[in-house]
Amino acid sequence: MKVQIVVAAHKPYRMPEDGAYLPVQAGRALHEPLGWQPDDTGENISAKNAGYCELTCLYWAWKNLDADAVGLCHYRRYFAGRRTGPRWERVLTGEQARRLLEKTAVVVPKPRRYYIETNASQYAHAHNGQDMDQVRRILAERDPAWAEAFDRVMARTWGHRWNMLIMRREVLDRYCQWLFGVLFELERRIDVSGYDEYDRRVFGFVAERLLDVWLEAERVPYREAPLVNMESQHWPRKIAAFLRRKFARGHG
Repeated sequence: MKVQIVVAAHKPYRMPEDGAYLPVQAGRALHEPLGWQPDDTGENISAKNAGYCELTCLYWAWKNLDADAVGLCHYRRYFAGRRTGPRWERVLTGEQARRLLEKTAVVVPKPRRYYIETNASQYAHAHNGQDMDQVRRILAERDPAWAEAFDRVMARTWGHRWNMLIMRREVLDRYCQWLFGVLFELERRIDVSGYDEYDRRVFGFVAERLLDVWLEAERVPYREAPLVNMESQHWPRKIAAFLRRKFARGHG
C-alpha cells in the first residue's frame, strides 16, 4: 500500500525524512515559492488559501496524488507513532501508517475536548456563529440525515480537529467530494468581505467540524492516533485569545 501524507506548510521549516511525507506549499498561487511541491499545479484551489487554509493542500492531493492512501498534517503538528522520546522521533512513520490502515480506513487525531463548551457554543464564541447556521441549512437541503448528524456532533463537547486525517483512497474520494461540495456552496452563500483576516479562514474552521459530521452520518469506522507538536503549546495565551474573542462577540 502506497501511503502519501501531505505536510501543509506556508514557510520554511524542518520536514520529516520519511518518504511517505510530501511537503506541499499551501497557497502557492498567492506567495513566493518555497521549493516544495506547490498546491497550484494540476486541478487546484490554491488561490482560495486565505479562506481554506490547509484545505488547499488536501484538495490538491485529492485531485493530483496517485496513492492508495492519502493523509494531511501540518508542518508543526503530526500524527505520533510513539508517545515518548524526542519530538521528531515520535512522528508516525509511513510503515506505522500502513499498519494502521490495515485495520481501519480512516485515521484521525485524538479529540480535542472543551468540557464547558459544546462544539456549537465554542464555534459561536470563537467565530461567526451564523456561518454554522448556514452550513446546517445546506446539509438539511441535501439530506436530512446529514443535518441530524450535524446536530449530534455540534451538541458534543469534543471533536477531531485541525483537518488532520489519513484515509484510504476510496474513502478520501467520498469525503472530499462531499466536503468541498458543502464548502463551495457555503462560499456562494456567505459574504466574508466584512470579516477580519482570522475569520476569513471560515472554510477551514467549518471543515474541522464537518469531518465528524461526515464520519457520523456515513457511519465510517476510524481509529484515533495521538499527536506530536513540534513547538510548545502556549495554553495560557490560547485561552486568553479565546476569552477575548468570546467577550468581544458579546457572549458571556
